[in-house]
Amino acid sequence: MADRHNRDIDRQPAPLPEPLPVPTVDAHAHIEIVTNEAPDSDAVRQVLDDAKSVNVDRIVQVGYSAEQSQWCVDMANAFPGRVLAAVALHPNEAPVVPDLEADWAIIEKLAQDPRVRAIGETGLDYFRTEPALQKRQQESFKWHIDLAKRTNKALVIHDRDSHDDVLSILLEVGAPEKTVFHCFSGDVEMAKTCIDRGYILSFAGTMTFKNAPALRDAVKLVPHDQLLVETDSPFLAPSPHRGALNTPAQIANIVRAMAAERDEDVAELATALSVNAERIFGSFA
Repeated sequence: MADRHNRDIDRQPAPLPEPLPVPTVDAHAHIEIVTNEAPDSDAVRQVLDDAKSVNVDRIVQVGYSAEQSQWCVDMANAFPGRVLAAVALHPNEAPVVPDLEADWAIIEKLAQDPRVRAIGETGLDYFRTEPALQKRQQESFKWHIDLAKRTNKALVIHDRDSHDDVLSILLEVGAPEKTVFHCFSGDVEMAKTCIDRGYILSFAGTMTFKNAPALRDAVKLVPHDQLLVETDSPFLAPSPHRGALNTPAQIANIVRAMAAERDEDVAELATALSVNAERIFGSFA
């Protein structure tokens, strides 16, 4: 994640979109990469204020390492009512950290904070992880699944080039009651499998990309109560701003794109996404 961090903070943010007619939630963001500042800084507050100006008034700040998960917890505590946290080791971090068990202990301790409402992002990523390290990645995924169940928190899954193994492990060990596929990247058949199993699918700006017709087909199928929206800021700014620095404000553009694909009213969809986020992650108050 560090290399991506350095690249992204040098980009210009996408322009603020037209406000949504009702408030809604960004279910997955990495604000520390957007700002490269302290969790209670003016820069972080400005990102939140920009989002609120377009009616994106709540954000789930998501962890990917032990150190950065602490940042997430600190941000959530600095902005009650506006931010909740998720904590975890990213699947690309798990095989390379010097002491996996020590980092797990940090994540487990952070998970006890009342502002932490999810364990994530965890999962599998075979795009960057060589086959020799995939077993360790799978071990870490199983540990995070167990932690989510023991703490009764949502599980937030990162799944890249690993669909079959992610689904198999969830069946093998048993999925938590609230299991979220962050930045869903599967096709229609995978979406149907996830829907049948009761998983929650979160769509990002990728569904607006020209080369993603499968995602647009998939988003049409998801029942209201199994649907979330996210930016994955600072990555994956939606079209027509692909390549810009993404921020939570871009949820407004993604929701409009989702509503168009689903042939739904924007306000009704935004409200449903907000209700889902509060049901899955709890109150932001």
